[in-house]
Amino acid sequence: MNFITDNLLLISIAVVSGIALMLPSLQRRGARVSQLQATQYMNQGKTLVLDVRNPDEFASGHLPGAKNIPIDELTNRLGEIEKSKSHVVITVCQSGVRSGTAVSILNKAGFEQAFSLDGGVAEWKAQSLPTVK
Repeated sequence: MNFITDNLLLISIAVVSGIALMLPSLQRRGARVSQLQATQYMNQGKTLVLDVRNPDEFASGHLPGAKNIPIDELTNRLGEIEKSKSHVVITVCQSGVRSGTAVSILNKAGFEQAFSLDGGVAEWKAQSLPTVK
C-alpha cells in the first residue's frame, strides 16, 4: 500500500499516457467492410461502389462498376448519388483513410448504409480481386 501512495503521481501519469496511446484505436472511424463482405454486397445488387480517389488514381484501376467522385468534391456532388440513399454504399480509396472520411460525409447526408472498404484498393489488389482500367 505504501508503494501506491508514495508513487501516486507516477502511477497517474502512466495511466493517463496509456489511455492517450489507446484513444486513436478506440475511436470509431466509420463502419468498415472487409473485401469478402464488400464482394457479397456487390453480388446482391443495389450496391453503389463510390471511389473517392482523384481521377488519375481511378484511371489506374478501380473496382468493377465503381463511380468516381473525389473526396474534395463529394459534398458538392451528393445529388449525383442521392438515389442510392436507401442502398448500400461502399466507399473506396487507396488505403481506406479517405473512404472513412467519405462515410462520415455520407452519414451526415442521410446515407444509412455507408461503409468504407477496409484496406482500400491496395488490399483489394493484394488479394487478387478484379479491377477495371
